Amino acid sequence: MATDKTVLGDIGFGHRPRAAYASDPARSRGRLVPEPESRTRTPFQRDRDRIIHSTAFRRLKHKTQVFIAHEGDHFRTRLTHSIEVAQIARALARALRGDEDLAEAVALVHDFGHTPFGHTGEEALDRKMAPWGGFDHNAQSLRIVTLLEHRYAEFDGLNLSWETLEGLVKHNGPLVDAEGRGIDGAVPQSILDYCERHDLELSRHAGLEAQAAALADDIAYDTHDIDDGLRAGLLTLDMLEDVTLPAAILAEVRERYPDLDPVRTGHELMRRQITLMVEDAISTATTRIGELQPQSAEDIHAAGRPVVAFSKEMQAAEKELKAFLYANLYRHPDVMAVRARAERVVDELFDRYMEDDGALPEAWRGTEPLRDLALRARRVADFLAGMTDTYAIKEHRRLFDHTPDFV
Repeated sequence: MATDKTVLGDIGFGHRPRAAYASDPARSRGRLVPEPESRTRTPFQRDRDRIIHSTAFRRLKHKTQVFIAHEGDHFRTRLTHSIEVAQIARALARALRGDEDLAEAVALVHDFGHTPFGHTGEEALDRKMAPWGGFDHNAQSLRIVTLLEHRYAEFDGLNLSWETLEGLVKHNGPLVDAEGRGIDGAVPQSILDYCERHDLELSRHAGLEAQAAALADDIAYDTHDIDDGLRAGLLTLDMLEDVTLPAAILAEVRERYPDLDPVRTGHELMRRQITLMVEDAISTATTRIGELQPQSAEDIHAAGRPVVAFSKEMQAAEKELKAFLYANLYRHPDVMAVRARAERVVDELFDRYMEDDGALPEAWRGTEPLRDLALRARRVADFLAGMTDTYAIKEHRRLFDHTPDFV
């Protein structure tokens, strides 16, 4: 996992012109609904600004990352996580001479479709929606930015550029193979429907900037979930000594600062781990770019594999770290107990809304025929997915006599 300092020195970290293989805002494939270009902002800067000013972005403030808001003010939420991902994505894009604004836009929008209560809410809603195509947070993000945000006079959604939407849908890789078969199961229908109108080329890799945002997401939660776990007392520094990546960093910190208190030791671990993972990604991406010799963004799309990636050594260390976090944090009995209560809230709200349309706020009551359960279920899922943790609890208290205690 050692970083090639010569390569990093050649890249530099100051402002540099975009590379030929970067996504060029002047050559954007445009928006579904044509609009006059801004006189002061590139299309990607405009996308980023629309994302930040959206209702969905503000709602991320009260959506769970790992620990719900009631458990403490200092734990990360979807909003703070998205900001952290954007910072790392910009750093990667800058070093690799990509378009920083596009990387930032994809990073800021990537979690829009997450439900209240994190992955617990998503799993519950996916189970409830199984008869009608299931629920996928990536597909829900696309629904939000192309349909559910109602801010503009001339279109639904945010009318983002093709490159930002492509990055949103495919930042984790292609969705279908060359024959159109789903790579990880069936592609959500809402994504297929949108691609009928505005083809996002689901069989190809996204641009360099979206790849940077995807890797930044891994770096952010691999590191900051440790921080939150330490803060919650569910993880200890001693536990991390059995995990290759943090163990090596902890050994360096303790050797240099033998009398450092545990809190500062944890913060030294966090910042050094981020640096190590970012530098590994930059070095690996630089090598892959050198091998590919891309002359355009099209060459990145057609490369057949990600360009922005970890080295094999870092991939193995990151996989080990994820396994540790699943076993010791995400599946910790205290976390699972809260997840069970959250699952009950989502389950019961969904059932109530399906049984009684009048239980929904007036603006969300439907006009479809009563027999069309698929449309009704998707409308209920849209409403539920948009809830914050706090609003979901408030709604449950409004509709039920007994609501689980999250304090």
